[in-house]
Amino acid sequence: MILGVPKEVKDHESRVGVTPAGVKALVEAGHTVLVEQKAGALSAMPDEEYEAAGAKMVASADDVWRRAEMVVKVKEPVESEYRHFREGLVLFTYLHLAPLTELTDALLKKKVTGIAYETVRDRTGALPLLTPMSEVAGRLSVQVGAEYLTKEHGGRGLLLGGVPGVPPGNVCIIGGGVVGTNAAKMALGMGAKVTLVDLSLNRLRELDDIFNGRVFTMASNSYNIERAAREADLLVGGVLIPGAAAPKIVTKTMVAKMKKGAVIVDVAIDQGGCIETARPTTHSDPSYVVDGVVHYCVTNMPAAVPNTSTLALTNATFPYVMRLAKVGAKAAIKEDNGIAEGVNTYDGVLTYEAVAAAQRREWKSVAELV
Repeated sequence: MILGVPKEVKDHESRVGVTPAGVKALVEAGHTVLVEQKAGALSAMPDEEYEAAGAKMVASADDVWRRAEMVVKVKEPVESEYRHFREGLVLFTYLHLAPLTELTDALLKKKVTGIAYETVRDRTGALPLLTPMSEVAGRLSVQVGAEYLTKEHGGRGLLLGGVPGVPPGNVCIIGGGVVGTNAAKMALGMGAKVTLVDLSLNRLRELDDIFNGRVFTMASNSYNIERAAREADLLVGGVLIPGAAAPKIVTKTMVAKMKKGAVIVDVAIDQGGCIETARPTTHSDPSYVVDGVVHYCVTNMPAAVPNTSTLALTNATFPYVMRLAKVGAKAAIKEDNGIAEGVNTYDGVLTYEAVAAAQRREWKSVAELV
């Protein structure tokens, strides 16, 4: 198979879809890998390493997209990339289609097989390709939140961990999944007081055990969330419904009652955000203020630490890349239910129910189409 690795063009997106190590393994397996020049440069993976691994370096993205049978990316294509779509192309990347109707239209119109990292499942039903970036984003959310609490960034001028004689800041984390757990680890490590809110009592019991009672756990309901948000210096949104639009857990009214200079980091913004006042931002213009509360809602947070993020992501995605390259997308979809779960568009048909529900479209199971 001919695989293409273009340079990411989303604002300040500095990760890359395949590492030199991955290229070497693919080439040794008999595949051709086209890599756009400087695709890995911002992840500290220079062209020389790709060439040494056996990649064919290509000067333009046009050539990568045109010649590749499967394109491996990190982030969902932006509008300038839609022109590269064509029938028969396999696209393996994060898609986050639920809030992106125009991208969905483009994939369907050109009959692209769109396989989304965020909906691929393993044999246990977990989301193995979403997990590593959720780990990075969860940890980064507190690091970023602590920075934005400084006066320089419009925050309350608060040191999250406090000092002797001065209490630490309050961190409220909505959602006890991978993002929330990793955010809690970082917040505790920085000395903050941490409250974790989740809908599942069983999950709250697990978290209480994981953190040995050092995290305050709270059942999710509007009353508790409003109270926790009002007390928070840093509020982290980490609610996930796989492939679907995130529910608006924290309302405008709740945000208006928060402390002036408090900070919100909505990690769920890729799926539309779980804070009602959240809207997507970029690394170039990452924050804004609503009702005196600083909002940080960058849709590709892990791109801030691209070397770590690229390695973490490709550790998880590469076995799937190799599988797709070895047998082809159609056979892989037939043989592997986890890969089939990742298919969001196929031959002009929307194939993921949660995306269809978010966009009010018809859908079919990919099993009916292959």
